[in-house]
Amino acid sequence: MTSFRKPRKIVITGGAGFIGSNLVYHWCNKYPGDRIIVLDALTYAGNRQTIAPLEEKGNLKFVQGDICDRSLIDELLETESIDTIAHLAAESHVDRSILGPGAFVQTNVVGTFTLLEAFRQRWQKQNQPADYRFLHVSTDEVYGSLELEDPPFTETTPYTPNSPYSASKAGSDHLARAYYHTYGMPTLITNCSNNYGPYHFPEKLIPLMCINILLGKALPVYGDGQNIRDWLYVKDHCRALDTVIHQGTPGETYNIGGNNEVKNIDLVRLLCKLMDELGDELPVSPSEQLITFVKDRPGHDRRYAIDATKIKTELGWTPQVTVEEGLSQTVKWYLQNRDWWKPLLSPEYQNYYQKVYSERSTPV
Repeated sequence: MTSFRKPRKIVITGGAGFIGSNLVYHWCNKYPGDRIIVLDALTYAGNRQTIAPLEEKGNLKFVQGDICDRSLIDELLETESIDTIAHLAAESHVDRSILGPGAFVQTNVVGTFTLLEAFRQRWQKQNQPADYRFLHVSTDEVYGSLELEDPPFTETTPYTPNSPYSASKAGSDHLARAYYHTYGMPTLITNCSNNYGPYHFPEKLIPLMCINILLGKALPVYGDGQNIRDWLYVKDHCRALDTVIHQGTPGETYNIGGNNEVKNIDLVRLLCKLMDELGDELPVSPSEQLITFVKDRPGHDRRYAIDATKIKTELGWTPQVTVEEGLSQTVKWYLQNRDWWKPLLSPEYQNYYQKVYSERSTPV
């Protein structure tokens, strides 16, 4: 017997970004009867072309706007009768937060506050419906750094953010939690490990390595390359967010991890191997010759690892894609979608990375 599901009217903030666009595809395909509003400011990492094929469907509407614009948010929630917000809009790159932390405080803290306040007003005006949901999507970086012998992060791990980015996300997490405990508003928080997959902006590690291999450019690896990250395939993450919205308990936090801890240098070498196998006529072969160790970035956490026991035992979610499978699919995607990422390699992008890596170009 199939249980009845009431269609939702959902705003996905940051829906033209990496994780956001993947969630938009997931939601449109799985819930064609839902009303889906994509809200994105289309800053450097937002790309409307990513979701353009979906805009032809009658149930999706794109709105370009800033999550700090309260009047816009109020109007959107009211005119579209929104009952759900999946909040993914964020400044998310640690290097950029080191160079310019102000934008991270504005978007991640003030923007989240603006959304929470607007949603609270609507929820209270509608007599606090039990099925309303505000999902705040966050990061494992709020927990700080782990040593090799430390157990993975759990939902009760104390917050110790070490970069302006992670500090701004920690602040927004606390706001979301406070709105549940103060007002009873049905907020949910997820903290995920490093995502990878299609539509990933080229500044992040995996797309940067794939694209640099295709262009014959150096593959910069921070420090000694021994930093460890838990890698989560973005489509697994989207399934988890869907699960939390529909089954999660308001006021709770759920850690989402891929059970794939890999050293950065091993990840880069695996990418080189896959590119050598799958790519045609690479500028440099074997591509591992392009690996260049550069000076470590300030506040570089040594290890992240997520304990996803809670979401598994309480909600039944587990990752389905191994890092080897996911990386193979990701490499194929970047090989087959050059028309998507080539326009993103703007002079602004190139100048930014020249600045970042020239400041840390001292070999280790």
